[in-house]
Amino acid sequence: MTTAQPAAVIILAAGGGTRMRSSLPKPLHTLAGRSMLGHAITAAQGLDPQRIAVVVRYERDAVAAHVAEIDPSLLIVDQDEIPGTGRAVQCALSVLDAAAQAQAAIAGVPEGSEGHGGGEGLTGPVVVMAGDIPLLDTATLDELLAAHVAGANAVTVLTAEVDDATGYGRIVRDETTGDVLGIVEHGDATEAQREIREINSSIYVFDAAVLRRGLGQVDQANSQGEVYLTDVLAIARAEGGRVRAVCTPDHFVVEGVNNRAQLAVLRAELNRRILHRWMLDGVTVVDPASTWVDVDVDLEQDVTLLPGTQLHGATIIREGATIGPDTTLTDVEVGVHATVTRTQAQLSVIGDDAKVGPFSYLRPGTVLGTAGKIGGFVETKNATIGDGSKIPHLSYVGDATIGEHTNIGAATIFVNYDGVHKHHSTVGSFSRTGADNLFVAPVHIGDGVYTGAGSVIRNDVPSGALAVSAGAQRNIEGWVERRRPGTDAARAAERIRLESTATELGAQARAELAQADHQATLPLPSPPTATENQDAPRPGTAGTTEGHRD
Repeated sequence: MTTAQPAAVIILAAGGGTRMRSSLPKPLHTLAGRSMLGHAITAAQGLDPQRIAVVVRYERDAVAAHVAEIDPSLLIVDQDEIPGTGRAVQCALSVLDAAAQAQAAIAGVPEGSEGHGGGEGLTGPVVVMAGDIPLLDTATLDELLAAHVAGANAVTVLTAEVDDATGYGRIVRDETTGDVLGIVEHGDATEAQREIREINSSIYVFDAAVLRRGLGQVDQANSQGEVYLTDVLAIARAEGGRVRAVCTPDHFVVEGVNNRAQLAVLRAELNRRILHRWMLDGVTVVDPASTWVDVDVDLEQDVTLLPGTQLHGATIIREGATIGPDTTLTDVEVGVHATVTRTQAQLSVIGDDAKVGPFSYLRPGTVLGTAGKIGGFVETKNATIGDGSKIPHLSYVGDATIGEHTNIGAATIFVNYDGVHKHHSTVGSFSRTGADNLFVAPVHIGDGVYTGAGSVIRNDVPSGALAVSAGAQRNIEGWVERRRPGTDAARAAERIRLESTATELGAQARAELAQADHQATLPLPSPPTATENQDAPRPGTAGTTEGHRD
């Protein structure tokens, strides 16, 4: 809980983000399983403000829909044609004022009652932040808000010192008091001001009344032709208000994203922080450089993450489980002491002491019971596999329920789709299915059932039965030589047939057959050629000069 509750938080998410080179609006680009705007909203929500307003413009509908998915109670504010952060905040403040006045009217607060927003509108601290600063957290905002309230400031700005301040607004301070005299945008700064390393983070706390009056006086008289929010600071000072700064030692929490290279840097830094926190909490991360964990993932003590592991969404890994190597889990719950190896899984549940992998694919709706097994090259979907049951290898189990302590034979396919609809099948407990079975849904296999290898099960099987469907084997002699003549298979079959026939012949016949086989292997003779003084034989002369005339 914050030390002081802000009247509102305004999140700026109206920019086009052209340097991202993307059709996706910049605030919707993600890191650690959450959009940049999602990170900003989460940080703002941690302050427990009375209201949160998000200013939108570029790809307005997409951004507004994303905000509604996160929290439908947030206010969506449209910025008009006038450019600049000052104008964006002005648009938001007008909506927040109207909301405060409406609430006061509903509550029956007399017009103009002090501290209740019944007159001009919003009163109290207003936090303003950008939607593209993904590492900004509630703790940093809380510190900024506490300093603002404790100092009775008109404006408090969050700053940081960086080695390269190119592109950032510079903080100009009073050398005696340390108060902020103003913020100069990079494009408007003098050479001396560009040497300043303390930069503006675009994160502020304003007194609502100061903000309202200041925005009423700003204009577009600058090199960019925009309404700068930073101009409000100078106006506040001119009114006699105190403008101060809180300089954070952690420059990453104020770094914004303008292109994908910057996004990659912050994504890696955020992941490093996430892993560091989990390792301090008792999680073993064998190779942090190749391990990625989203912010909403929950890990318990003594979990081991092997190289190449990626945990996304709302994944939960219980105590003592081992994940990886080369495993990607999205919205998956893994039980105590389970092992998941070289597996991709989504929206699935893996029970305690279960084993999955290698090279398994668990699609949504998979539930594997305690001590169960999904082995190599197995795909499952919408399947419930009971405690102790095993699908060891090379199988597809879709739209199925398998009881407890059942073993599914290798290369088993649950045929669940008839071309129009999906159908469900069940296999009971303590059953043993043969290799290379097809279960044609919908079909019910009872408890304690055995099925023969290669069976196609189309009908229900009662408990305790043996189900087989293959007929007696029939060999059609000579089929390959007759139906596939000239192929390698036909030549091989012919050779074996001839060898077999030869053993039944007498000595003279076998000798003649061997001589014929030898002659068949000799190369054909080359046609004769003419010498230097002799014409080549004409066709039909059998290699002689008969019929030649001078």
